[in-house]
This record gives sequence, C-alpha cells and structure tokens, in this order.
Amino acid sequence: MLVQEDAVEIEVLLKQGMGVREVARRCGVSRNTVRRVRDEGSRRRYRRAERASKLDPFQDYVRDRLAAAAPAWIPATVILREIRELGYRGSHSILRAFMASLRPVKPPEPVVRFETAPGQQMQIDWAEFRFDGLRWFAFVVVLGYSRWIFGRFVDDQRFETLRDLHVAAFEAMGGVPREGLYDNMATVVLKRDADGKGRHRFHDGMLTLSREYGFTLRLCKPYRARTKGKVERGIRYVRESFFEPLRAEFRQRGEALTLNIVNARFADWQASIANQRVHGTTGERPADRLLLERAKLLPLPGVQPAPSVREIQSKPAPPPRLSTPLQRPLSSYDHYSRGVQP
Repeated sequence: MLVQEDAVEIEVLLKQGMGVREVARRCGVSRNTVRRVRDEGSRRRYRRAERASKLDPFQDYVRDRLAAAAPAWIPATVILREIRELGYRGSHSILRAFMASLRPVKPPEPVVRFETAPGQQMQIDWAEFRFDGLRWFAFVVVLGYSRWIFGRFVDDQRFETLRDLHVAAFEAMGGVPREGLYDNMATVVLKRDADGKGRHRFHDGMLTLSREYGFTLRLCKPYRARTKGKVERGIRYVRESFFEPLRAEFRQRGEALTLNIVNARFADWQASIANQRVHGTTGERPADRLLLERAKLLPLPGVQPAPSVREIQSKPAPPPRLSTPLQRPLSSYDHYSRGVQP
C-alpha cells in the first residue's frame, strides 16, 4: 500500500516537470501508480509511514527470551527491566503491546479478595520446579496482610526440612503469625476430618512446632485452592518473574544451574524486587507493610516483646525521691560540743 510520504514525493516530482516513467523509476512504483496519484491528487488519503519504534532494536532479544522460556512465559515487567539495562528508553505499554502480539493473554477470572488483620495469618505451600532433569521444591510463605514473601529452594520435602524452613521464615519476618494456612501436605496433616468435621489429625512434628512457636494450624477447604490464594499467586509470581527468566538466562548461556545459585539469586530477588515492588492489590510495598505487621506478630520463643507505648504510659510513676541537703545547719552540731571543756 502506498504511504502518504510516497504520494507526496510523486506529486512534487510531477510538479517539477518530471515524466511519469522517470517518477516511477525514482520512486520504485509502477507508472499506473504515478498516474493514479497525479489524477487523484490530494483527494485520496494515504496511510502514514509507521515511525520506527524505540523497541525495534530489542524485538529480537524479546523473542529470544520468550522462546528460551517456552512453554512458560516471562512477564513484561521482567523483560522491561532487562532491556532497560541494555539501553531501552521506550514505555512499558509499547513492550506490553508487542508481547501481546506474540501471545495474547487471557483475562484472569475475577476473585473475591479475603483480607486478614496484621499478624493474623501466613499462607504456606510447596511448588515443584524443574531444570534439565533436576527437580527442586520451593517453600513459599506469604504474610496475609503485608503480602511479604519468603521462600527457599530445596531438593526434598521431608518434615525436618519443612520445620527448618518454618524457623527460617519466622526469623526473617521477625516474629510468628497467629495461624498458618496449609493445603493437604503429608508432612502437615495425616488425615483430614479424622475425628469429625474440621477435626484433623496433624503430623506430630507440626503439632510440636506450632506449640513451641504459638501458632495454630489451619487447612484450606478441599478443592478450593483459592482459599489460600495469596500464596498461590505468590508461587505463580515466583515462577514467572523469577525462575523462568533465570532458567532461560542459563539456557541461553549454556551454563548449569545449581541449587546454591538459585537460592543466592532468589534471596536477592526477594530483598530487592519482590518485597520492594508496589503490590497490585494493596497499592503499597510489602516491605513497608511488614513494618506494621511485624509489630503485631507473636514474639519468637525466648524473645521478650518490646513494651508498647500504651504499656509504657500506663505504668505508675515512681514515688518522688526526697532530696537531702548536702550541708547540715550549724545547730545540729551543738550536742557534740556540750561535753568539750575549754
């Protein structure tokens, strides 16, 4: 299709007295096209030439990254961060539109949000990840109020591992939530509704852990994973924004990805990205909301909680100390001098 810039050039050359054959040769079009432009003149509208996009130099990079991650998908926020480091100065919307043309994204189903008070609940789950024949498991914890996320990759799901990861999570968040919400983990619940509806038989080790740290064990409703939707979305976020980009990076470089490398990069990602981003639901950074939530957490075993301002203000003031003068009046020494003979 002839664009507007080409049509204008043809008109100008014709006005300059150049013949149809020469104009067609100069502009790389047929003579009939030149005649049509001459006859129609400005009555016909032509499509403007598309401007070069700032994304053009990076389109191959984006395609390669998405191809390396396939069949998984890398979010536009991750790609944007990467190409900005390479010099991209365009907008987020340009990138999102380009990526949408490569794979249209289905709109997510509406979900009713269930909010909890600060310090009330943590949601915990496992997720499986694979890389070149290796199988790892990510332990992920999300605090219900702040959306603060903690996670670590391991190569087994034994109870001893689960217990140690709980302790590490409590130490990282600076306290203990009042309840933990779980799915049907074999290392958490042995039998659901064993002693009646809602009366579950828990793993002895989990009962000991909950007793020691003071949190209650709760199970999400069967076949209702959205009951613990915060950690489900957290796992998807870890998979799409952390693991798949990392896996694609190492595939492109032809290097082996080890558990130590994954955890080192994962810890940095949590501290610098996951808990520093503005959360889409709360509109605040999880790290900022954690400061408020931490004050509502139960203290770690053996750690005395700091007194609140109300407790400090409610303490009775100590009785006033009576001040004693450092010098005595001279009359107080009279009885010492009565027995002294001149």
